[in-house]
Amino acid sequence: QVQLVESGGGLVQAGDSLRLSCAASGRTGSRYAMGWFRQALGKEREFVAAINWSTGSTAYADFVKGRFTISRDNAKNTVYLQMNSLKPEDTAVYYCAVGGGFIATMKTGYDYWGQGTQVTVSS
Repeated sequence: QVQLVESGGGLVQAGDSLRLSCAASGRTGSRYAMGWFRQALGKEREFVAAINWSTGSTAYADFVKGRFTISRDNAKNTVYLQMNSLKPEDTAVYYCAVGGGFIATMKTGYDYWGQGTQVTVSS
C-alpha cells in the first residue's frame, strides 16, 4: 500500500502562482511514475503532468506546457507541481497518483491516489 497526501492548494487570483506537494509513504519502493491530475466540477478527471521517479523524465498536458513544472525530491519522497500564470480555467481539485509504469498520461496507469487539494483561481 502507498499513501499519498497532497497539500498547497488554495484561492488565488489569475496570474498568481501556487506550488502543490504530494508526500508519499508506505510501500513506495515499487513506484515508477507519479502524476498529477485534476478534476473540475462536472468534468472528467484529466491528466496534468507526470514524472518518472528514477530518471526524472516528464510529460505534460498541452494546456499547461510552459506554465506548470513537475519535480520530485527523492530524499523527501515528495513530488511537486509548480503552477505559474494561473488561469480561472485551472480551477479544480488536483490529485496526485503513483503507478508502476515508466510514465503514464492516463488514469488507468496509476494504482494509488491522494485525496486531492482544491485550487481556485479567481478572475
